[in-house]
Amino acid sequence: MEERKHTSSHYEMELQEIKNGLIYLGALTEKAIHLAMQSLAERNTEVANKVVVNDDEIDKLDTELEERCIRILALRQPTAIDLRFITTAIKITGHLERIGDMAVNIAEKAIQLNEEPKLKPYIDLPRMSAIVEEMVGKSLDSLINGNLEVAEKVRQLEQVVDDLNEQIFRELLTFMMEDSKSIHRALLIMHVSKNLERIADHAKGIADMVTYMITGENVRHLTKEIS
Repeated sequence: MEERKHTSSHYEMELQEIKNGLIYLGALTEKAIHLAMQSLAERNTEVANKVVVNDDEIDKLDTELEERCIRILALRQPTAIDLRFITTAIKITGHLERIGDMAVNIAEKAIQLNEEPKLKPYIDLPRMSAIVEEMVGKSLDSLINGNLEVAEKVRQLEQVVDDLNEQIFRELLTFMMEDSKSIHRALLIMHVSKNLERIADHAKGIADMVTYMITGENVRHLTKEIS
């Protein structure tokens, strides 16, 4: 990515603070995913409750970063790569905030599942979670380092997550058909899997925005929409 040269050191510091904020927000969301899945694997409701409580920090940082970006747009009137960075940062904070919401959803489902007998060993869900966490990390790495290859890797991993989600759905459907008593637990696990799949969608959305920032090419509508 082209190097920025600014006459104002304060302006440069403002841009760096936004970048640092994105890194920190990304770290918070990765941690939320990890803890939510840990609470499920270890049947630890206390950990799940931490995810719910800590989401306030993610929401607050999302708002602060968006306000900083808008302030720079209004006062600095950035152009070229700086303008794309600021507009991209606004979009990315939204993706990260929603990832935090998905982690909370997983934690809430874990709390319910922890109150009931375990339906089955969790095998594919941990694999899916590990890939999703990798996607979030790589999407932010691609932003910080301006690396299109890493952004493309994130897009490729999304299909792996989609396939695992479909596999989990089919397996749980079999459980429900064979034993009606398993329906409630199976549906909760399906919700966990679906939330992981949606997190992957948002990670890909970040990668798409990074591509836009670096190249100016909007690739979001070449693939499926992210709600």
